[in-house]
Amino acid sequence: MLSGVTQTTQSTARDGGRRGAAAGSRRPLRPRIRPERPARSRGGRRIHRAWIVAAVTFVTIIGGAAFNSLPGLLMDPLNQEFGWSRGEIGLAVSIDMALYGLTAPFAAALMDRFGIRRVVAVALGAVAAGALASVWMTASWQLMIYWGLLVGLGTGSMAMAFSATVTNRWFVARRGLVTGILTAAGASGQLVFLPLCAWIVDHHGWRPASVTVALAALVVVPFVWFLLRDHPADVGLAPYGGAYEPKPAPARGAARRTVRVLADAARTGPFWLLAGTFAICGASTNGLIRTHFVPSAHDHGMPITAAASLLAVIGIFDVIGTVFSGWLTDRFDARRLLAVYYALRGVSLLFLPMLMAPEVHPPMLFFIVFYGLDWVATVPPTLALCREQYGDDSAIVFGWVLASHQVGAALVAFLGGVARDVFGTYDVVWYASGALCATAALMALVIRRVQKPV
Repeated sequence: MLSGVTQTTQSTARDGGRRGAAAGSRRPLRPRIRPERPARSRGGRRIHRAWIVAAVTFVTIIGGAAFNSLPGLLMDPLNQEFGWSRGEIGLAVSIDMALYGLTAPFAAALMDRFGIRRVVAVALGAVAAGALASVWMTASWQLMIYWGLLVGLGTGSMAMAFSATVTNRWFVARRGLVTGILTAAGASGQLVFLPLCAWIVDHHGWRPASVTVALAALVVVPFVWFLLRDHPADVGLAPYGGAYEPKPAPARGAARRTVRVLADAARTGPFWLLAGTFAICGASTNGLIRTHFVPSAHDHGMPITAAASLLAVIGIFDVIGTVFSGWLTDRFDARRLLAVYYALRGVSLLFLPMLMAPEVHPPMLFFIVFYGLDWVATVPPTLALCREQYGDDSAIVFGWVLASHQVGAALVAFLGGVARDVFGTYDVVWYASGALCATAALMALVIRRVQKPV
């Protein structure tokens, strides 16, 4: 009897040992079987790490967007101090915008190769270097180098392709909403820095404003380095709303892959329609309003600080409009949303010349609120269509579509300044941009659908 108990005990121990060994052997694989929902702590549900990454990305984009508040404010001061024409200054801004767009698809591929943290930290350093170096410039070619080259490359590496990469890796559920929030971060940067920079330019000159922008970019670097993570697998998690996937190996040949994805996408009609509509989006926002609204309002006698404050109000409502657009994109046809957005934007631009006056009056405030709601509401549906059409390559494809956005912005930033030099007014630019937006609305409606497998 005792022998039987002993044998049973030994057998149990052996079985327990085997189970313990098996459990021990499975322990390193635990991240592969993490639940799809956020883990629960003893006190309740923890915040999923994806939301922390999204918050850091939001702050980073705000810091990088600080420079975008400057060009419209500095046209008059640079013209008065150096005698540079609006066309020359607009050319520097257009170089910045073009590089912003052309850098984005390569930056998305570089993030796959070297990681998000390294690419973004270097990009913030480039923005800070360009803003600081501009303090000592004395010739217009230096403006092209500092504002155009350095800042263009830096901000381009933190463009919306950065948002797309973070969203694609860290989120499966709520992608449209998160895209809207991260897109709104650029407007939030404008909201935070535009009135401050306008006040600094008005009271202390343009150089302290450039230094402020440089410091804003540098302050964000520690947040990026210590809190941002490249992939959910780095912390043993599944993406929010999805299943765990191991981190892929670094993708080599970033430039080659970026060009290959462009070549493949360029053979499809939807790519050209998306690129065309987004080029008009850039022309009617960054190229037109952000660059030329303040000097145009100043032409009609409005103080620079008042005009800059109106742009800041655009920033407030842009956050609301873009987040709401992300929510709508999760629920409605992205093509129809784009058509509505562009049509309404075009109508508002046709009325703008009649609203310019020395003082801010209710019709102008209505335009500012309306335009703010529509400012980059086009981004969530455009990114959703890129995902629908191009799958795993969507972040890089969106980078190329963003490049067209910035090429359109660059052309209008330059041509708008030339038109002001030639005609003495911006009216023709407002009317032409309104007509372009109507064209974009029609283009959005003819983008073909992708039939999803049943």
